[in-house]
Amino acid sequence: MTAAAHAIETRPALPDLVIDLAHFASAIKTTDLDIAVVNAVKNNILDTLSCALAGSSAQAIAEVSGLVQEWAGVGQADMFVFGGKYPAHHAAWVNGGMSHARDYDDTHDGAILHAGVTSVPAAIAAGQLRGKISGADLIAAVAAGLEVTCRLGVAIKVDIIESGFIYTSLLGYFGATAAAGRALGLTPEEMVNAFGIVYSSVAGNHQVTRDASLMKRLQPGLAAQAAVVAVQLAKRGIRGAQGVFDGADGFFRVYLGDRVDREVARADLGKRFELMNLSYKPYPCCRDVHAAVDAVLQLRNQAPRPAQDIESIRVGVTAPGYQMVCVPEHIRLAPRTIVEAQFSIPYTVAAAWVDGKLGMGHFSDEGLQRSDILELAKRVQPYVDADIERDWSRFVTPAKVVIQFRDGTTMETRIDYPKGHPKNAMTEAEFAAKTTDCATFAARPMAADTAARLISTVGKLESMTDISELMRVMTPL
Repeated sequence: MTAAAHAIETRPALPDLVIDLAHFASAIKTTDLDIAVVNAVKNNILDTLSCALAGSSAQAIAEVSGLVQEWAGVGQADMFVFGGKYPAHHAAWVNGGMSHARDYDDTHDGAILHAGVTSVPAAIAAGQLRGKISGADLIAAVAAGLEVTCRLGVAIKVDIIESGFIYTSLLGYFGATAAAGRALGLTPEEMVNAFGIVYSSVAGNHQVTRDASLMKRLQPGLAAQAAVVAVQLAKRGIRGAQGVFDGADGFFRVYLGDRVDREVARADLGKRFELMNLSYKPYPCCRDVHAAVDAVLQLRNQAPRPAQDIESIRVGVTAPGYQMVCVPEHIRLAPRTIVEAQFSIPYTVAAAWVDGKLGMGHFSDEGLQRSDILELAKRVQPYVDADIERDWSRFVTPAKVVIQFRDGTTMETRIDYPKGHPKNAMTEAEFAAKTTDCATFAARPMAADTAARLISTVGKLESMTDISELMRVMTPL
């Protein structure tokens, strides 16, 4: 018997996981959620919309928004920042793309994925398609989407380097469908069909990261777009695949070789929320560089010496982390594009030491030309640390940093939980500063108090009868 045939013969005895996820997503209510979960979801909505403000001016977004405007069509849902109403699935696409474009969005450090950039745009677009969706329903929809994405992510036993998939978009198709389906008010049966329909679209490759393709930032939008289409088809009675995850040709076998712990995805669904383990980014770049940046900033605060004094900076990471942000070496040492810089430990570590911070300005055409940063980047030496690899291989990588100065002295530290992780969380003030920073990079002139209004509006979301107030905040002057 072949391996594939054996896998088919040993399908789980339990009903397909899609049944559990569909019932969970269609039934979730904000009034049934603990206040901590509600606040966590609101933080995610705030962070995702903040990232969309900044992402609206990133490369590729003008082209996508222009294409959507060219297509035009019935006005169903708002396009963030650029304004105007468009078919809901097109609005979800461009809104998802701009939410992810700066690589500033949430990360689940265990699953290694972003969850909000598919769920939030899909929920908003489907909610507007339905008409007058309340803030409480939006919270419930986003909670459903985040939870489905995160649970699938932590259940997978193969890392993204080995699989070749980016789980943000790959799993985001299902999370966005849960969010859009809840926002549109699907029944459990309709939700099963929506998951089955979207399964025909599921995609998201890691090659876009290796090649610094701008599709890296557009793939999550494609997931949100497909989800909004899927829930509309399900609402019209289209039957999708039924053995979505556990069928003979279900997602788990076809995409992941059955290297999935189904019980992790299923256990205590609706009672324990994996979305509580989402991290938020203080730096607009790949999460796998954050621990290294935190470590360098910590050492710099202890001894703020000029970059010329440094002989070398050694950075120990996991093997998957090394593949993600350290190779090809000639690209990571001297990135030529913004995406290459966002995925470079040498560049980000050097920038953090030179300026004592890492921000949006470092990921710009001007930032990439700075000789002081590029000179120090040449002396950054990443490697796979055996201890870190042994204990953390499937997670966002910690970092051990050793700085050797030219006078022979050394400094070192190790960071396991970078800033933004639930064990090292961002404060309200840091979230507010991030929102304010993001608003300044919007592609269209926004109201001067946009950041403050966004924070205030999301803060009272559960009491709003209609999310139109939230959409007005995301509309240009």
